[in-house]
Amino acid sequence: MRSEIISIIIGMALVTLLTRAAGLLFNMKSNAVYERWLKHIPTAMLTALIIPSLLMPRGTLFISLRNPYIMAGIVSVLIAVKTKSIFATVGFGMITMLLLQGFVI
Repeated sequence: MRSEIISIIIGMALVTLLTRAAGLLFNMKSNAVYERWLKHIPTAMLTALIIPSLLMPRGTLFISLRNPYIMAGIVSVLIAVKTKSIFATVGFGMITMLLLQGFVI
């Protein structure tokens, strides 16, 4: 393995270790504002991972109602808001995608 890759892996491990251990080492207490802010990180990360896949399914921007990824995403968001169920959201999103793949493309 190249030395740069090993250096990057070791550096990432150290950063992860330090950030996780900082609270224990310094006995840090979190306040309510910090707790509310942290609660939104998973949503932000998931959005950052999903939106490019919906808008650029083939590597170029494709914003259209003929884009099955966008349509399945819209259905998934509506189901998520209505049911608050991850199983229903994923299930309806997958069914929508399968139907659109068969009928649109």
